[in-house]
Amino acid sequence: MSAQSEMQAGGRFAFGANWARLLNDLDETRIVDAEASLREMLGVVRLDGLRFLDIGCGSGLFSLAARRLGAEVHSFDFDPQSVACTLELRKRYFANDANWRIEVGSVLDRAYMAGLGSFDVVYSWGVLHHTGAMWLALERAINCVASGTGKLYIAIYNDQGWKSRLWWLAKAFYNRLPRWLQGPFVTVAGAVVRLLVILKYTIRLKPMVAFAPLASDRRERGMSARHDRIDWFGGFPYEFASFEVLTAYLEARGFSLIGAKRNTSHGCSEFVVQLDQGRDVSGGRPAAERDREAV
Repeated sequence: MSAQSEMQAGGRFAFGANWARLLNDLDETRIVDAEASLREMLGVVRLDGLRFLDIGCGSGLFSLAARRLGAEVHSFDFDPQSVACTLELRKRYFANDANWRIEVGSVLDRAYMAGLGSFDVVYSWGVLHHTGAMWLALERAINCVASGTGKLYIAIYNDQGWKSRLWWLAKAFYNRLPRWLQGPFVTVAGAVVRLLVILKYTIRLKPMVAFAPLASDRRERGMSARHDRIDWFGGFPYEFASFEVLTAYLEARGFSLIGAKRNTSHGCSEFVVQLDQGRDVSGGRPAAERDREAV
C-alpha cells in the first residue's frame, strides 16, 4: 500500500504535510541548533569526508545540517511530501549538489536498504517507531552502519507502560477522525495535557518547568513546539521501548553506547552507538539470516 493510501485510510499520519508547514518557520537559528545537536551527540566538530544516511528525512532539516557540516548525505523517506520538503531545502541551500542524494524509499524495503551500502553515520531520529515494524526497521538501519568506525544515532519513544498504551489509542483515534476535526482535537487534547502537566509541577513546587515551554515556539534541535504537538498526537503507527531494552538489544548486536539522552517521560530517548572493533552487526550471523528471522 502506498503512503498516500495508508494516510487516507487512517492508518498513517501525514508527516510530510506537517513538515511542509515547518519549512515556513525555518531560519538560520533553527539550522544552527540542528547542527549543534548533531555535533553534541556524535561528539564531532565537523562531518567532512563522512557518509551520512538520514532514514526518514522528514522536513530535511537534519540532512541539511549534516550537509552543512561537510558530510556526503543520502536522504530518503516513505512519504513523498517529506521527500519534497527535503528537495526544497536542497534547492534553497545546496542547489544541484551531487553530494546530497534525496529519494523516496522505505526502511522496511529489504532490497532498497541492501542497495544503499554502508555509512559512517546512520541517523534516524523519531522515525523507526512510526514504521509499523520498529524492530525490523532497526535491524535494517543497523545493517547500513559501516564496520569498525560507523555510528548509529536513533531516537525511540520511551515505554511508559499504561501511559504509552493510552498514547497509542489517542494517536489511532486522531488518524481516524475527519480532517476537519483533527485540528480541534489537537487543540483541546493539548490543552488538557498541558493543564495536567502544569498541575503536576505546581504540586511539586516547580511551576516554571511547565510554563517555560509556553513562552516560545522554539524547541531543542531547532524544532517547533507547534508542529511537534501535531506530531505527538498524530504520529502513527506508534511503537515504543524502554531505555534498558534498547541498550541491551544494541549491545547484543556488537554496539557500544557512546552517547545517550535518557527520557523518563513521554518523549524519545536518544542513542548514539558505535560498532565494536572486530565485531559485525550480525553478532556472528550473516545478514540474510537476520532478515529471515526478522520477517
